Amino acid sequence: MLTLRQIEVIRAIMVTGTVGGAARLLNVSSPGISRVMKHAEMSVGVKLFSRKGGRYSPTREANAIFNQINGVYDKVEDLQFVISRIKRGANIELKVGSVPSIANVMVPRAIADVRKAFPNLLIEIDILKIEDAVDYLLLGKGELVAMSSKIDHPMLTYAPLARGRLKCIVPDGHPLSRRTKVTAGEIVKYPLIGVDPNDPYGRIMAGVFATHALHYEVTIRARFGSTVCALVTNGLGIAIIDEFTLAGDQWPNIRALDIVEPTVFQTYVVHRKDVAISSYGEHFIAALRGNMDGAVATGHAPRRPQTARPQASRRK
Repeated sequence: MLTLRQIEVIRAIMVTGTVGGAARLLNVSSPGISRVMKHAEMSVGVKLFSRKGGRYSPTREANAIFNQINGVYDKVEDLQFVISRIKRGANIELKVGSVPSIANVMVPRAIADVRKAFPNLLIEIDILKIEDAVDYLLLGKGELVAMSSKIDHPMLTYAPLARGRLKCIVPDGHPLSRRTKVTAGEIVKYPLIGVDPNDPYGRIMAGVFATHALHYEVTIRARFGSTVCALVTNGLGIAIIDEFTLAGDQWPNIRALDIVEPTVFQTYVVHRKDVAISSYGEHFIAALRGNMDGAVATGHAPRRPQTARPQASRRK
């Protein structure tokens, strides 16, 4: 039985007509080509080439073998082509979901990294509510979801992404806008936007307020961090928001203040236990975790209030 290496050598001799040409084509030595050819002839029990004037021509007995060899070689080339397309992500789709707080800035950055590695990969991103993530995964709508809290379900498993903190955001000109940090007691003195005790981030802040027996007033509730930031920008109140939403520096007219009380939270990636994550999914998870860790390490530093430059005195 011929090996793939023997098939490769036989075809190289067929194409070039000489042992030396086959050796150059395959970037090996001529004696090595001769040895492989002799072993191939011994394997099939038929003389494959006749030598005339230094050139090798297929024997009549071997014509049928050569036809099959060409077919096999074409299939091998087809296989290599398919493998190369898979490596580039061609005709394959990566479907991922994410809660809004991670999807706003972090997911696009991770997708940019995935696109560099797999330029032809089809990508679909779904923005999900936490309560929709289970059905999204169990119904096979996507292979993983980036979450702001853990999901307990017998069919799902999770892995940690990154730890983040909550920030207090205030509009320019607000009494707190010149501060770099603020306490929970100072926050509740002003109308709040978007603190929902049923939301993972809202639950953290509601717990801080409860620990200190602080009453707070929510005047506007909004689901998405981008909406909350827009409301604060328009001077409709102050808000508590996660630092990943703020990482893009997309809101120049708000100030982000550190909260004195501990507000650390853990994010996760969730997927089905019975379905292996694709190599593209693994690449996305690594990129997402790296970008989120980088955002935490860099920090969303509060912008320093601008001070007016002293006017030069006019000479009289």
